[in-house]
Amino acid sequence: MIPLPIPLPVERAIVKLGRDISLARRRRQLTQASLAERIGASLATVRRLEKGDPRIPLHFMARALHVFGELERLNQLLDTGEDAIGLALMDEQLPQRVRTRKAAAHAGAL
Repeated sequence: MIPLPIPLPVERAIVKLGRDISLARRRRQLTQASLAERIGASLATVRRLEKGDPRIPLHFMARALHVFGELERLNQLLDTGEDAIGLALMDEQLPQRVRTRKAAAHAGAL
């Protein structure tokens, strides 16, 4: 299977996230080696993460966000209660009216 090319907006977002992780690390006076140890990754992985390598597993990004106290932001990315488009699409599928079902003669109390 031939991998699909990464769309430019996706690539830019991943590179920005890498730069932001690098900046957050440096602001906290952490070395790349220290961050690597905290997230359970190699030094090379942290370097690739900060460069915006799209092949970095998501769990390393999530662990880095956890180290910086920002994991909740990842948790809120596609919160179903806040998904305006998804909720609107679901609302379009709602029936116009709801009818009660006729109970069968042999049906129980439910």
